[in-house]
Amino acid sequence: MTTVNGYEQSDREQKLDILNLPALEADAKKIIPVGGFGYIAGGSEDNWTLAENTKAFEHAQIVPKALSNIENPDLSTSIFGIDLKTPVMMAPTAAQGLAHAKGEVDTAKGVAAAGALMAQSTYSSTSIADTAAAAPGAPQFFQLYMSKDWDFNYSLLDEAKKAGVKAILLTVDATVDGYRESDIINNFSFPIPMANLTKFSEGDGKGKGIGEIYASAAQKISEDDVRRIAEYTDLPVIVKGIESPEDALRAIGAGAAGIYVSNHGGRQLNGGPASFDVLPAIAKAVNKQVPIIFDSGVRRGSHVFKALASGADLVAFGRPAIYGLALGGAAGVQSVFEHIGHELAITMQLAGTKTIEDVKNAPLTHFHY
Repeated sequence: MTTVNGYEQSDREQKLDILNLPALEADAKKIIPVGGFGYIAGGSEDNWTLAENTKAFEHAQIVPKALSNIENPDLSTSIFGIDLKTPVMMAPTAAQGLAHAKGEVDTAKGVAAAGALMAQSTYSSTSIADTAAAAPGAPQFFQLYMSKDWDFNYSLLDEAKKAGVKAILLTVDATVDGYRESDIINNFSFPIPMANLTKFSEGDGKGKGIGEIYASAAQKISEDDVRRIAEYTDLPVIVKGIESPEDALRAIGAGAAGIYVSNHGGRQLNGGPASFDVLPAIAKAVNKQVPIIFDSGVRRGSHVFKALASGADLVAFGRPAIYGLALGGAAGVQSVFEHIGHELAITMQLAGTKTIEDVKNAPLTHFHY
């Protein structure tokens, strides 16, 4: 363990023998301090939407396909001209130093080793440059939590471009923080500085409560902001936090190069729908105008399959990778991606799908309880 400001960080570096991704949570809880674990694992209010995110995958079933004459499914895919070994990507997840001393640096290394796409958060524990430098040449996206201060926004976007990121993820579903009871019970404040928040007043972001951090964030985000960021960066802007067809089309009309269907892993609006339940309608409305990324509740290879078959082009997760980070550092993150890839390959084989494009065209049967 490494101790910073009285907070104990894991410094494990090892491959993991994984039975399944849901089991990682209990193991990680044993080594991540209570406040940090509550922040990572918790949703908003009574966690109803958080739980529904995973349950919703039961609303669709994969049709097995025999006599398909295939073997060795190919998990490779691409987005925005970026070739990837897997359709599973790392969701932008804040403050990874809560899970491991090397934080996003180790996550970036593990994601790159798995041939996947990394997205880093505005609220990361390490800088944009350091996260990018951890995996030279590996593709990364940068997720922007817009500030009220546009000088700050431009500074982050400049750093992201200089670091070579391939796209900007603009998060639009977190203009205020969800009511997260774990953080209230634990009286949680961030014990470890957030590298990008050194640009805010009061210095390094250490010791800030979640409400204080969100007070600096933009509460008003409009279509004009999508245009502004796209024009300023000349990078694809993917709007993250879309949960309705109407918002998807509005984002595209504002110049979004991609749609990211997500309810923030159940951390924002409790009582909202599971992301998987709204994905098909959004995909139908988007009608392949732009790529779709999906997250929230993904824990199994079959979940990845169902999301791809319902309209997603890439599927992301956050918590399982963070648990892998705590338990094994970069090698642990790599293990998580490899495990879900193993599950996905089995599912693809049994469903008679050779490629990710085949998966996108695979039939599902739908049943709502």
